[in-house]
Amino acid sequence: MSIRTTLNPGMYHGWGKKPPFFEGWYFKLVSADGNKKVAIIPGVILGKDAHAFIQVLEGASGKTAYHTFPLEAFHPDPRKFAFLVGHNCFDGRGISLNTESNEGRITGQVRFGGLNPWPVTRLSPGIMGWYAWIPRMECYHGVLSFDHPLEGDLELDGEEMDFSGGHGYIEKDWGQAFPDAWIWFQSNHFKDARACITASVAIIPWMGSSFRGFIVGFWLDGSLHRFATYTGAKIELLEITDAGVGWVLRNRTHRLTLRPQRVEGGLLRGPSRVDMGRRVLETLNARVDVRLETLDGSVVFEGKGEHSGLEVMGDMPRLLNG
Repeated sequence: MSIRTTLNPGMYHGWGKKPPFFEGWYFKLVSADGNKKVAIIPGVILGKDAHAFIQVLEGASGKTAYHTFPLEAFHPDPRKFAFLVGHNCFDGRGISLNTESNEGRITGQVRFGGLNPWPVTRLSPGIMGWYAWIPRMECYHGVLSFDHPLEGDLELDGEEMDFSGGHGYIEKDWGQAFPDAWIWFQSNHFKDARACITASVAIIPWMGSSFRGFIVGFWLDGSLHRFATYTGAKIELLEITDAGVGWVLRNRTHRLTLRPQRVEGGLLRGPSRVDMGRRVLETLNARVDVRLETLDGSVVFEGKGEHSGLEVMGDMPRLLNG
């Protein structure tokens, strides 16, 4: 772990790492009318089947593709958030894609406006807070942009996708493997205010045991409301039904109620300690009801986020029991 990469979550963190190790970036693109949505997930995994990859999730149909590349085709920039996978370019200014395999074809360029990342300081370098400084955690997480404008288009398996005027979101994960259980969701499509939500709760291995850790960031009108294990926030309710998730959190000043609705999605691949063989069900069509209020009950915000990414995976009884 280096100071440079810890303070720059978007950069590649795998320099000098030995297996098991993975790193993946998540670019979500939604068109201005909301009819076109896609997640592009480039990354790399080290180990017996070491390789680079680009995953694609087409949001409307749930169709997925997993394009593989030799490990040597992955070229990260050692100074900043920028990397190549074959002839495909990724950085904070946009993505340029030119990939065709038996999984399908995706080409085109999409440029990004100014990114809006989770703030980074030395004491709290990004979404993980001081946990980002802890070595050998199972999985690290970064939010590189809550929301940013898009300009450009892609062609996916012959379908034209114009993203000009749309909205993007970028996050990433790296480490040894995905957790045994987690809930994750995100939306930057609220009608009533400039609002964005990203939220996750997972089983975190810790010193021979484990705990239920969570991180929620609600960006509202230029202010970030944080609810996280490391901030001392508490979970008042966490429940899962066939229809969705119910989650209520409290910090020292506010209560946040989140209710994402479950819908069908597509199967992606996720990292285990051995390979990318884990199956991860994700949708880009969920909706999430968000209510932020002060502890005395005064409502600060209430709205519905559309085009939400949502994953509910793993040992849910263990996660719910904390």
